[in-house]
Amino acid sequence: MADESKNKDKEEKKDTPKDNIVTSKHSVKIGGKTIKYTVTTGTMILKEEVIDKDAEVEKPRAQIFFVAYTRNDVKDKSKRPLTFSFNGGPGSSSVWLHLGVLGPRRVVLTDEGEMPKPPFKLTDNQYSILDETDLVFIDPMSTGFSRPVEGEKSREWHTFTKDIQSVGDFIRLYTTRYNRWLSPKFLAGESYGTTRASGLSGYLQDRHGMMLNGLLLISVVLDFTTIDFNLNNDLPFVLFVPAYAATAHYHKKINFKGSLQDLLKEAEAFAKGEYATALLKGAALTPEEKENIVKKLSYYTGISEEFIRRSDLRIQDRHYFKELLRERGKTVGRLDSRFTGIDRLGVTESIEYDPLFAQVNGPYTAAFNDYIRSELKFETDSPYEILSEKVWMNWSYSYFQNQYVNVAETLRQAMTFNKYMKIFVANGYYDLGTPYSATEYTFDHLGLDESLRKNIRMAYYDAGHMMYIHMPSLKAMKNDLAKFIKDAS
Repeated sequence: MADESKNKDKEEKKDTPKDNIVTSKHSVKIGGKTIKYTVTTGTMILKEEVIDKDAEVEKPRAQIFFVAYTRNDVKDKSKRPLTFSFNGGPGSSSVWLHLGVLGPRRVVLTDEGEMPKPPFKLTDNQYSILDETDLVFIDPMSTGFSRPVEGEKSREWHTFTKDIQSVGDFIRLYTTRYNRWLSPKFLAGESYGTTRASGLSGYLQDRHGMMLNGLLLISVVLDFTTIDFNLNNDLPFVLFVPAYAATAHYHKKINFKGSLQDLLKEAEAFAKGEYATALLKGAALTPEEKENIVKKLSYYTGISEEFIRRSDLRIQDRHYFKELLRERGKTVGRLDSRFTGIDRLGVTESIEYDPLFAQVNGPYTAAFNDYIRSELKFETDSPYEILSEKVWMNWSYSYFQNQYVNVAETLRQAMTFNKYMKIFVANGYYDLGTPYSATEYTFDHLGLDESLRKNIRMAYYDAGHMMYIHMPSLKAMKNDLAKFIKDAS
């Protein structure tokens, strides 16, 4: 019996999931200086306390994939900033911020952000922020190589609350394992990643007592009221007008003599003034008032007056993508409206695909799959899930039942409890997914005390949702991020 018991214990230990981590040494030139760094990459086992036979035990539940970059010449870790980064979706891996802007290696696109001729390649990223901060790129559950351990089901993690908890617990675990509790800490998120980062700012404080120095929020959505087009929600119709104007101006659909900034000021004033008032009036609007709005809205958006009349003065984003260049046989992108696409039919009301994603998906996928194996020496036969449709199609927002998703209040509380936490917000003028005017509205309605508003810094770029694929914007973004991290540290 004793031998059987020993064999059983050996089997259990053998089957216990283990970390799978590799390290490698590299160097990169940033700002004319050579920086030597170490990459630590692989999967870390995330455990949770569960009840087993009336006792609390820690049970392995998830294998979270990450890639961490640490500068070699740092003697005092407490003075070296540490930034945890992720993308959005939900269901996206962290590859976009990783190989697009923050990390020391970058996917090669054209200067405008278009796909080059295959095969694709990586290059050193001279605009990386590794000179200013160590970096940890996290792939949430079912993205990248992150998976549940054997016997667990991934769908449990596909919720707003569980996502915040698991990513937050990974951050705590990494910070503990690598002795970074005294380092200045930042979160960098893009798109839904900004929703996650804002939720984490509260979770890390409340659950783990971890205070952050700052958030780097790129293409922001905190309050989904601002972007969700519904019959009972006129707010997005107002807030998308300036981005529509930028798009129409870029594609020469409107005749405006001044600069883009001059146009946007006019469009913002119209949208928040006459147009917002007209939508509030509804059926009480007089025929004369309605025709005045039709003409002005057509002028600023490049959409025909007849279409606006038939749309009851309200231009949905999905209609705009298809309608603006319909007579040219082209569509414009949601993520970056500078890009155009070609649909099979010109009579449909929605686009078949997003033109930007078609440009970046192939280069980023090929580059990462080669990079992780050939340079970082991490081996696995599992597919790297760049953007998982099964995740975002089945994502649960049950925490916000019967209301719009909104983490703005969580961010306000976190900033109030920690008066030193600063926020950097990156906006693309041609972003029709999370338009800059909607972001401004969210921060203007944050309810933040006046003494803390100085902790928010806004930046604007001549590109879209992934503004860093545009080389002039990437260069400007590097300077903005570096200054922000120095100031907030």
